[in-house]
Amino acid sequence: MLPDKTNGKIADPHTLALLALGWLLSDERRADRLLALTGLDADALRAGIGDPAMLDAVLGFLESHEPDLLACAEAIDVPPVALVNARRTLGA
Repeated sequence: MLPDKTNGKIADPHTLALLALGWLLSDERRADRLLALTGLDADALRAGIGDPAMLDAVLGFLESHEPDLLACAEAIDVPPVALVNARRTLGA
């Protein structure tokens, strides 16, 4: 698999996941849905910022709902496949 590139740079999976998390939390309804469906809470999000498993869960949440995946990718200016590949890397 070829690395994803963002603006000519190789996209770092952790960075992509944190950008996606920021996008998710910027909307109260999306944030509430993230917490409800993943079982995470605000404390777990804060504690798991550097945890690949938590970041994998965030990207998995996006991947499970294509409209959000596409909207997030557009908002953070990456192709959707970059987020999917970041999840694969974090979950490995």
